[in-house]
Amino acid sequence: MNWRGLVTTVAVCGMLLVGAPVGAAPPADDVRDRLEAVPDLTVVGERPTEPGFRLFDLTFTQPADHRNPAAGQFQQRLTLLHRDLSRPTVLYASGYDLPEKTTRTEPTRLVDGNQVSLEHRFFTPSRPDPADWGDLDIWQAATDQHRVISALRAVYDDRWITTGASKGGMTAVYHRRFYPDDVDGTVAYVAPNDVDNDRDRYDEFLAGVGTDPACRAALTAVQREALVRRGELVAKFQAYADAEGLTFDRIIGDIDRGFEMTVIDTPFAFWQYRGQDDCAQVPATTASTDEIYAFFDQTTEFRFYTDQGIEPYAPYYYQAGTQLGWPHVSDEPLADLLHNRELSQPRNLVSRDIPMRFEPGVMHRVDAWVRSRGSELMFVNGERDPWSAEPFELGPGTRDSYSYLVPGANHGAKIEGLPADQQAEAEQTLRRWAEVEAPAMRSAVLDAEPLQRHPR
Repeated sequence: MNWRGLVTTVAVCGMLLVGAPVGAAPPADDVRDRLEAVPDLTVVGERPTEPGFRLFDLTFTQPADHRNPAAGQFQQRLTLLHRDLSRPTVLYASGYDLPEKTTRTEPTRLVDGNQVSLEHRFFTPSRPDPADWGDLDIWQAATDQHRVISALRAVYDDRWITTGASKGGMTAVYHRRFYPDDVDGTVAYVAPNDVDNDRDRYDEFLAGVGTDPACRAALTAVQREALVRRGELVAKFQAYADAEGLTFDRIIGDIDRGFEMTVIDTPFAFWQYRGQDDCAQVPATTASTDEIYAFFDQTTEFRFYTDQGIEPYAPYYYQAGTQLGWPHVSDEPLADLLHNRELSQPRNLVSRDIPMRFEPGVMHRVDAWVRSRGSELMFVNGERDPWSAEPFELGPGTRDSYSYLVPGANHGAKIEGLPADQQAEAEQTLRRWAEVEAPAMRSAVLDAEPLQRHPR
């Protein structure tokens, strides 16, 4: 199933290049001078961007283990999109590595603020060397975020908001659970909350998603047809892998397992990134092998289930298999045609030389905090996004917090997709947290955010 969703919707908040015109003289009170005075922060460079903004590449020195700072350090990557020292600042938790292109997230646009984008620990190059994978947990990552915010308050002392999408949204919530007073509000997009890893709602969700039962039936039918044509499709997959130098022996095991994982994952990926409007593009069982191959490649991507496709996301799968939990979708409708079962277990997607042990109860404690003590939290989910089948839910003790479901939306759900009254309420709440008025106008150049991938 498609775990990449919690990745790129990584790369559900994106970022377009925005800063002072190239060659312009820096202001007298130069933000770069201020940044260079921050302990543990290194200004790697500055890139050209749009007028009114400056874009900096930075690193921040973090302990590999915050409980034992003497055990070693690593450099955590981040970028800063500087707007104005007097504006609020949004910290975008990627949950993964940094997106290749820097764009303003929706909260950054709504408050017309600065934006700090932070790479998650253990996603390369933000990984200790040597790496003790036991140092990859939600508290360590939350403490990374806490130290970055604390350090940058020397430069930006106005209001702070955190945000993120998918695993980035989860990361933002975990930070608030451990450091609730660091910021003034959090907007978490399409962030799943797997409280009990043994009790999932994904099968129920996928059985009823969309408006057309025929679409769901067509997805199952083409999955079965692909498995019937295994020989032809695996041959095409092998030719592609050979041409691209892709392998299967280090993590996936063999090409047959990679093929089955791609096929099994397709309904989840279809609703995560595509949706009802693409139902007509699901091939009939009489379609050519080339058409069926192209559909699976466009929807789930054969490359993802190769060693090279999986390895960049090893930190996500490690966290899923140790603390976060993972989505279980039954493969029973395909069982008679499968060579392997339960392939989507995280243990199958992390190198065997990395030890893993699941810690039950970690997500339950986060959930209990949200329901009993959470405050200034906003959750934005997509009606047809499988990851929204298990959302964070507000409780009697949650204060000044809101939950929205965007009609018809997938893993790219945004506040702007809400009905007008809910959109106005959400935007007003965010600006109240940031203590700003609505901008007079928005820049059309900066309003585009790419859909990020989040692996399953």
